[in-house]
Amino acid sequence: MADAVIAPPAPESSPLPPARTGAAGVQVHSAVPYASLDGARPLKLDLYLSPSEKDCPAVVFIHGGGWRMGSRRAVGPLYAGASPSPFEQLAQAGIAVASMDYRLSGEAVWPAQLHDVRSALAWVRSRAPELRVDPTRLATWGESAGGHLALMAALTEAEDAAEDADGSSGDAPLAACVAWYPPADLAAVPADLGADPSATDTREALLLGAALDADPERTADASPITHVTGAAPRTLLLHGEADPLIPAVQSERLADRMADAGVDVRRRTYPGAGHLWLDSPDAAAAALAETIAFLTETLQTETLQTETLQSDWETQ
Repeated sequence: MADAVIAPPAPESSPLPPARTGAAGVQVHSAVPYASLDGARPLKLDLYLSPSEKDCPAVVFIHGGGWRMGSRRAVGPLYAGASPSPFEQLAQAGIAVASMDYRLSGEAVWPAQLHDVRSALAWVRSRAPELRVDPTRLATWGESAGGHLALMAALTEAEDAAEDADGSSGDAPLAACVAWYPPADLAAVPADLGADPSATDTREALLLGAALDADPERTADASPITHVTGAAPRTLLLHGEADPLIPAVQSERLADRMADAGVDVRRRTYPGAGHLWLDSPDAAAAALAETIAFLTETLQTETLQTETLQSDWETQ
């Protein structure tokens, strides 16, 4: 009888790789596998853990890049080389960060990207004691395409929780979501840009694997605005008024839909700021500060150490 083949343990169950010490004692674990997929590369995230001895809240960050490019290592070009980095600033404020990669649209089409985000959330929850993370205080945050995915994860988890009347899933719902300049209503993007909804080479069409008007039901299902319910977590939407790629009206419509559903939503637009906060370093600084302040307030963090900006919220 042939010897049985013993499969190696799944990469996502392996011990954390050694940490390096970042700014203010933040512990950084790089390239941590969170999911393994048949026939595909292991998916990885970078961890930025607070030096606090207490269990702290956590945020899963999802990068942008039109679902076509990008990396877990970057928030955006205006933060390149910042020291401490945006992720270290959040960890200094007592909020752990898991910055994740996901399958890009050249590797897999929708809804693979949403499945990856939800896998990362499940991984953080499953490793919470080891990470000194409180799974009841978990948020998503993303920019551009990542903002879309952050919203989709938060809104679909809320939908699922509402359907799970007996609470059998056992997971606490997400506590917050932050989205920077997100595509919120994919079907409306061509009209907002004066573009062709039948085009097959746009970022949105490449995500779906077809033109936006080829399957309206699928396009709607991939849009955050379609999944808004009163169970959605507290949400912050930040957008540049001069964004030429994802017009600010996308966030405006989503905020209005959320407000009508009774969601605690806050929206701010930055005059003169484009996509990625380009041409507006002040907007980039303010957006990061307001994000940290919002997450600190919402997740009830007690160890805020980074300077934040006080602002007049545009509350919907």
